[in-house]
Amino acid sequence: MDIDLRFEPVTPERWKDFEALFGPRGAFCDCWCVALRLPHAVRTKMRPDERKEYIKNRIAAGPPPGILAYAGGQPVAWVQVGPRQDVAQFNSPRTVSRPLEESDVLDPSIWAVSCFFLSPSLRGKGFSHRLLKGAIDHARQNGALCLEGCPIDHTKQSKSVTLCIGSTAIFDAAGFEPVARRKHGRPLMRLNLLQ
Repeated sequence: MDIDLRFEPVTPERWKDFEALFGPRGAFCDCWCVALRLPHAVRTKMRPDERKEYIKNRIAAGPPPGILAYAGGQPVAWVQVGPRQDVAQFNSPRTVSRPLEESDVLDPSIWAVSCFFLSPSLRGKGFSHRLLKGAIDHARQNGALCLEGCPIDHTKQSKSVTLCIGSTAIFDAAGFEPVARRKHGRPLMRLNLLQ
C-alpha cells in the first residue's frame, strides 16, 4: 500500500488529532498510552476519562511525548518516543525493559520507543517499519545518541494488540541490536544513532 506519511510531534495544538486517532476507547482498551507512565496499581484505579486527562496534561506540559503520523491530512498512527526518563514504568527494576545501567534513566541522550498505535485499516500491512523509522528520525533530530525498545518476538497474528510494543522483526530490520534478554521473547534492543 503506497501511502505518504508525514510525522509531527504531538503538541497541545495537535491534541484533537491525538484524541481522534485514539477514538472513544482510548486506543487499547482505554489505555490512552499511560501504561508505561504510571504504576499498574495507580493506572488500574483510574477511570478512562482520568487516563485521558493524564495524557492530555502530559502533552500540554511538553516536550512532546511522541509523534503522530498523518496520511492525507488525517492522523493515522502514533509512536511513543522520547527520553527514557519520560516513561517511568519502562525503567522499573522489575520490568524486562529496565535499563542496562541505572544511570541510563537520567541520561537525556538515551531514548526509548515504547508504544505503537495504528488505525485499524493500516494494521498488518508493514506500516510499523515506517513508524519506527519516523521514531528514529525524531530521536536523532532531538539529540538522542541511542534509542532503545523492548519488542516481542512472536505473536499469533500481525494485527495482535500485543504488538503495541513492536515486533522484534521491525527492530531487527531497522538495525537495532539485542543488548539484554531478561525474558524469553522480549529482548531489550538498542540502536546507536551516531552511525
